[in-house]
This record gives sequence, structure tokens and C-alpha cells, in this order.
Amino acid sequence: MTSDFALSVPPELESASRLRTVQFLITKRPWLDLYGKRVRPVAPFGSASSKPFVDPALIHRCLPDELLFEVFARMSPYSLGRAACVCRKWRYTIRNPVFWRTVCLKAWQLYGPVENYKILHSRYEGSWRKMWILRPRVRTDGLYVSRNTYIRTGVAEWKVHNPVHLVCYFRYIRFFPSGRFLYKNSSQKVKDVVKCMNFRASKAENVFSGRYTLSDDKVEAAVLYPGLRPTVLRIRLRLRGTTAGANNRMDLLSLVTSGVNDNEINGHDNDDLLGVVEGWQDDETHNPDVPAVSHKRGMSPFVFVPFEEVETSVLNLPVEKMDYFVPG
Repeated sequence: MTSDFALSVPPELESASRLRTVQFLITKRPWLDLYGKRVRPVAPFGSASSKPFVDPALIHRCLPDELLFEVFARMSPYSLGRAACVCRKWRYTIRNPVFWRTVCLKAWQLYGPVENYKILHSRYEGSWRKMWILRPRVRTDGLYVSRNTYIRTGVAEWKVHNPVHLVCYFRYIRFFPSGRFLYKNSSQKVKDVVKCMNFRASKAENVFSGRYTLSDDKVEAAVLYPGLRPTVLRIRLRLRGTTAGANNRMDLLSLVTSGVNDNEINGHDNDDLLGVVEGWQDDETHNPDVPAVSHKRGMSPFVFVPFEEVETSVLNLPVEKMDYFVPG
């Protein structure tokens, strides 16, 4: 039996109240409205499709595809990889093999175009982008740095305690696509050494130039130390990466110093130094005054530091803040 004092609620207000209750209890999920709807893919640059398409993005309406293509053509490979994450159209455009063919031929120019094309079709199914990611290569957009430490005994004071010092020094290598590289041993930090790792300032900053060859993931390099007793530094390295295509680590397999004759130096150019020491054993020397030494210390792996990160790299930290560094 209903009460005589019950208020009569209009049907419009009752339905509105019920709708508010449902909206309060149920969470809104706008992405559920996309189920069952087909999203039209964006046609890449140079597509043969004849269907008219109006791009809703403002940058695509203001910037023609031809200019966008020219912008991508002037970007570095790693910048292209970041730009491919922006949107679907950029990803499709950047997959154009023209971009990756140019950077691949420049990275492996020592092999020549014919050999690179043979490797492309025999190992990487004709994909320049796949070749760039999977094939080992030395990076030329930064420095490879090896941080080494050792303990040196200090001067004893009043024979009460024997102090020790932790000494830190670095090996720096900068590679060039032409087969040349620069090498420097120094206790200076990365941000200070990067200024002199070029051919103009190399002579004044004790930076030595040499030649290298790349075979799969193995790097053979040689540097000549001039002087009264010329010495050749032979370096064997192995490339690897923390991720696919990174090539940001190099393991130091061997480091050997040997003496050379004056006739060998005078009869060959410094660019042909690898040809002079080719086939030498680790204990072989051509100058009895300079014995061959195979170094076992200071063999820490090289870590790659891009030029845009030299100021913020952790390798700039002093010894008291980072006494030991694990390259990974």
C-alpha cells in the first residue's frame, strides 16, 4: 500500500536520474568506440595509389611530401629511427630504401659498391635497412672510450700508514669511413679530449693517426709512434652492441707494441702501415732495441659516446664519484 504523501516523479526526471547513476557506476572507455571501425592507412611518399587523400595533420598540409623527403634525406640514420616513431606516415616514408642505401654505402665504403651489393642480396634479402641494423660496423658519429684504472703506491709518511692512489686514464679512438682513425691515451675527460680528436689539432695534442680494416665483427688497426725508435701499436678489436644495430661496444682482444726498421717506415707510407705489419706474430719485432710487448693491463672494453652526449656522459665523473665503471 503506497503512502498518500508520496511525490509523483515525472518520467523524464526519472530516466535522467537513472542515466546519471549508470554513468557514475560505469567507467567511460572512449577507445571502445573504435572497435569495428577500419582506420585507413596513410599512403607513403611515392605511392602509386590514385585515391584522393586529405591528411588531417597540420604539418603534412603545410609541408609537401617532396620537402619532407628532402628533410629525411639530410638526417642521420639514428635521427631517422627516432622520426619513424612519430606517426604512421613518417614510418612508411622512412622505410624508403633510398635513405638506407646511402648510409650503408657510406658506412662500408671500404668494401666498394659491388661487394656491398653482393652482401646485400646474399645475407640481407635485398633490404638496406635490414643490412644497416644487422651488419656490424664501426660508428663514426662519436668516440669509443676505454676507461682503465690501476692502484699506485704513495709515499709513506712516518711509517705509520702506506697511502695508495687510484689512477684513472682513458684510451680514445675515433673512426672515419675512409679507413683512417685517431688514437689517444690521456687522463683527460671525454668533454676535453673531443675538441682535439680531428686531423687539424691531432699533431699538437699527441693524437696519432692510423689505419684500420673491418672483417665481419673484427677490427684490425695499427698506429705508428714516431721518434728515434719507431714503434707500431697493433690493436685487435671485436664489435658488439647492447641492442640490435647499436655497435656501441668494442672488446679489446689484443694490444701489442713492436719495433720497426727505418727502411720499412721510409719505404711505405703511413697509410700502408697495415700492409707492413700484416702477418706479424705477437712476439715479432723488427728492431732489436724495441722488444715486442703484448699488454695484459688496461684492456677494458670500449664504450661509444656520441658527440651530442660528450658533455653529459658518466665518463666525465671523477674517480671519487665513480671508482669503477662496468661497460656492460
